[in-house]
Amino acid sequence: MSRVTAADRVRRVLAVVPWIVANPGERVADVAQRFGMTEETLLADLGVIYMVGLPPYSPDALVDVQIDDEGRVTIRLADFFARPLRLTPSQGLALLASSDGLLSVPGTDQSGALARALNKLEATLGLVRDETVDVHLGTAEESLLERLRTAAASAVEVEMRYYSYGRDEYTTRVVAPWRIFADSGNWYLHGWCRQADGERIFRVDRIENLNELSAQKSQDSPSGVQDSVQWPTDRLSIFHPQAGAPRITLLLAPEAQWVTEAYPCENVVKRSDGQLEATLVISALPWLERLLVRLGPAATVLSNEELPNAETLASDSAKRILQRYR
Repeated sequence: MSRVTAADRVRRVLAVVPWIVANPGERVADVAQRFGMTEETLLADLGVIYMVGLPPYSPDALVDVQIDDEGRVTIRLADFFARPLRLTPSQGLALLASSDGLLSVPGTDQSGALARALNKLEATLGLVRDETVDVHLGTAEESLLERLRTAAASAVEVEMRYYSYGRDEYTTRVVAPWRIFADSGNWYLHGWCRQADGERIFRVDRIENLNELSAQKSQDSPSGVQDSVQWPTDRLSIFHPQAGAPRITLLLAPEAQWVTEAYPCENVVKRSDGQLEATLVISALPWLERLLVRLGPAATVLSNEELPNAETLASDSAKRILQRYR
């Protein structure tokens, strides 16, 4: 199974809970089937809902989840949900933009309580659906996506200029496209790269100067990759480090612990003070530099035997950035 981040789980929960509230007494199995998840996953999500509430966390300040002996689930919202919100126009617009994306979660009732609430909010703000607020998936040009889909369907290799974010460099690649897919707000090309002599995934919005080649692909795609909706997404999401790739251990403050969800980590250990020790595999130094600059004082290098200058990477990178501004 593909790795599910906390953001993915929150998005799923925010879509499931309103539907259960509006449809009390539905069976757990039916709810799980509607939203495309297993019963175990749904029950784990509902277990989190028990902890939602406000101090002093008395029964009237907590969300109540009940599952009877027949496996029927009912959610009763706490009293504070009945209090009207006082939103500024900017807050309302932000709420509308973020909540609108929840309607794309499989199983969401397009005419349910969430959709009706969004319509009311639109009317109050004087907005028009699909004109003022729109949720787009990725920044890739539609024409580029269509050319990649055509190349994949026609078994034709493509040559492209590609920007590698991790290495901060442009390279020319010849790729046999297998599949175009969307994940976490971006479009990706999955295929066989001649230069790497292996299976690779490319961000479509980092592709430039795409040219279709007349030669047929020398590397066939796995069976059914283009047509099967059950293509194993774990193959697409698992990070395979290169042999001998260096590793670094960071001490992450609470505000920096998103790193363990955003990037593959090894040996994540939680300390008694709430900080995390996490070991990351480093694919390229420019990527590590940007990460350390972004984290700032919220991350401390604990182990750097394989990267002798790791402790000064962030400061050195910051100095180069300042020099460019000067």
